[in-house]
Amino acid sequence: MATRIPTRKQQPAAAAPTEPATRVLRRFRLVFNSVKTHFRAVENRAGISGAQLWALSVIQAQPGLGVGDLARAMDVHQSTASNLLRALTEKDLVRTERAGEDRRAVQLEVTARGARALAKAPGPFAGVLPDALRRLDARTLARLDRDLARLIEELGVDERGAGIPLGTADSK
Repeated sequence: MATRIPTRKQQPAAAAPTEPATRVLRRFRLVFNSVKTHFRAVENRAGISGAQLWALSVIQAQPGLGVGDLARAMDVHQSTASNLLRALTEKDLVRTERAGEDRRAVQLEVTARGARALAKAPGPFAGVLPDALRRLDARTLARLDRDLARLIEELGVDERGAGIPLGTADSK
């Protein structure tokens, strides 16, 4: 006799997640999906990645900024900032100018095209997650920091990945 597969209507409704690990996993999914939705909106409206938009906004806020300053402002490795900058200059969104006595230092400036991309893009420019984290009180942030450090320890992840912002090709 063939086994009958229940139809969708006959299958029991999914139970509400009661196991703590399942509830937390669902919360992580909500956070990540919110971030992904924001980055998709950025790419659709501005035509650049979320990380590129963030870099562009930092440069616009601080004209003449150098690559090292950009990396510090975004809390990323200098090579990551350089890669973001390369993409922005190739798209004519940022202009670089050699400055200083030795002409090695590069100063960054947003082009008119870059300013238009920023004007079209949905905010917050740094992304929805950093924006939400900034709104949390110090006690909540400290607890979250401790708890996430414990989770990261359990995962055994290489913490160098923390220097790659969400919304870059490397983080998708």
